[in-house]
Amino acid sequence: MTTRALLVTSSILGANGQSNALANHFETKTEAHDVVVTHRDVVANALPHLAIEELGAWQTPANERNADQQALAAHSDELLAELRASDVLVLAVPLYNLGIPSQLKAWFDRVLRAGETFRYTENGPQGLLEGKRAIILAARGGQYAGTELDSQTPHLKAMLGLMGISDVDVVFAEGLNMGDAQRDAALKEAFQAIDQLVETL
Repeated sequence: MTTRALLVTSSILGANGQSNALANHFETKTEAHDVVVTHRDVVANALPHLAIEELGAWQTPANERNADQQALAAHSDELLAELRASDVLVLAVPLYNLGIPSQLKAWFDRVLRAGETFRYTENGPQGLLEGKRAIILAARGGQYAGTELDSQTPHLKAMLGLMGISDVDVVFAEGLNMGDAQRDAALKEAFQAIDQLVETL
């Protein structure tokens, strides 16, 4: 059975980005498997910061939107369609100032929509995308995993969890700016972890 993967990349460094290297390895590895990959580069196709006009377009019934609102809502609707069509969400994420790139936050701002990917209940938010899987490919110049400075990993898991995606694997490639030997060893280990995960898709 074919697995559909949505690969979201967010490095501003293009071909030189280490998170993009992890993403490229994932995509190459899937070629030998029954996996169809849709690639969304949120840097090459950057979204603006979320503004009240776009939020208002979502909150307006589709049949009542004017032309401007239809165009604004189309951004989120397209991203939601890609996400819904996927079985696996793969996020290739660099660490910028202890957080996620603002371009990736703009993507999350358009897929984290009440009534679309989660809903509010008396018992708190309930995710509406249960049954999906996520893989985080995290590239870092230093070593942060398991420390108080790694606010990125819980943030990503919380946003995924809000949508009901709780089956999350994380591949860390750390210390990439701490010398060639450390970088090469970290990438080799990350590539091997990616290989193992692709086998399970």
